[in-house]
Amino acid sequence: MENPTQFVQWLRSVAPYIHAFGGKTFVVAFPGELVTSGALPVLAQDLSLLLGLGIRLVLVHGSRPQVAEQLALRNVEGRFHNGVRITDSAALECAKEAAGELRLDIEAAFSQGLPNTPMSHAQISIVSGNFVVARPLGVIDGVDFELTGVTRKIVAEKIQPILQTEDSLVLLSPLGFSPTGEIFNLTMEDVAASAAIALHADKLIFITETPMMQDGGGTEIRELSSHQAEAVLQAGFLPQDAAFYLQHAVKACNSGVDRVHIVPFEMDGSALLELFTHDGVGTMISHENLESLRQATIEDVGGIIKLIEPLEADGTLVYRGRELIEREIDQFSVIDHDGVIFGCAALYPFPESKMGEMACLTVSPDAQTQGDGERILKHIENRARAAGLTKLFVLTTRTAHWFKKRGFVPATVDDLPKDRQHMYNWQRRSQVFIKTL
Repeated sequence: MENPTQFVQWLRSVAPYIHAFGGKTFVVAFPGELVTSGALPVLAQDLSLLLGLGIRLVLVHGSRPQVAEQLALRNVEGRFHNGVRITDSAALECAKEAAGELRLDIEAAFSQGLPNTPMSHAQISIVSGNFVVARPLGVIDGVDFELTGVTRKIVAEKIQPILQTEDSLVLLSPLGFSPTGEIFNLTMEDVAASAAIALHADKLIFITETPMMQDGGGTEIRELSSHQAEAVLQAGFLPQDAAFYLQHAVKACNSGVDRVHIVPFEMDGSALLELFTHDGVGTMISHENLESLRQATIEDVGGIIKLIEPLEADGTLVYRGRELIEREIDQFSVIDHDGVIFGCAALYPFPESKMGEMACLTVSPDAQTQGDGERILKHIENRARAAGLTKLFVLTTRTAHWFKKRGFVPATVDDLPKDRQHMYNWQRRSQVFIKTL
């Protein structure tokens, strides 16, 4: 291993996500284009890793290019309206044949098990069945969609016991059945969103053929609340395929699914990068804004400790034990993103001098280019002003330049409040900087 230290740091950085995801239910949907691109074996490896971490998986596959191929072999032209296929009897036969072939391909991909490969010793069972109840889409804008349907119900009570079984996942095809025995062709997005809602899934992940979503000015869209997503849809600048994914993401969020991710499959390991890195590689939609900058609570102690431990180890920060942090938790503020603490700082007031000390300012390495250190500083400054303090000071051994750029000026130990002077550690010889608020 060329860089074991980097590997250890990476493993520590993903540990909070591993703990957070264990026992959770994820619905993962991918289009037929992923299969035709040859990316299915790699996706199976990544998803088997999630299964091994204790995540319960429901897969939903699309089949548009496979159906188109079957229609071409029969010299039948496909018909669409607003991006949705009009399914006649010939198209339905093609959809059934495509679904059968795709199921075999998916089962084969999850049966990989050669030694020294990511799926060595993985014995995964794939269960499918008549879990999707459907009804006809009907006539829209004067267009009869014939045998195209929409999901009426996901039989969640039959799926849940399967998900409780170790090394088993459920596979849903974009086909549904009516109580009268009819078969309907559905969209993968509709089935996936309906499954996520019915199963009270923690995440719905669309792994898409579409590129990263961008706003009207060409800037990548990394995160949206469902309300913001609705505004994006109304603005009308998204391509039709991307808008269709986003429409179903909003539906899922507004119906109780915590998080929806829209992740392009063009990048190797995109699902893992989206789930186990702070910024991800796709667009995340939630019912509310995921990030909060707030005063810490006792539940945040563990997250703060994990965040500051590496800096304590290399001497950047003074060591603080768990008991000390628990006693002083009211002094801390944190940035919480999707349940993970990735930034913190503490404010210690000295009311007699109308001064406050900002200590333990830390931002996760994964987020240090996002301006979060600046945001925490502003937050601490606002807390200090609200407490009637007129000056903020810091003691630092490594980051003097950062504070100078933000209005702090060099000072001496004699400029500190008397109580703080007595606690100054002359062995560390920290530099003193003060900012007038």
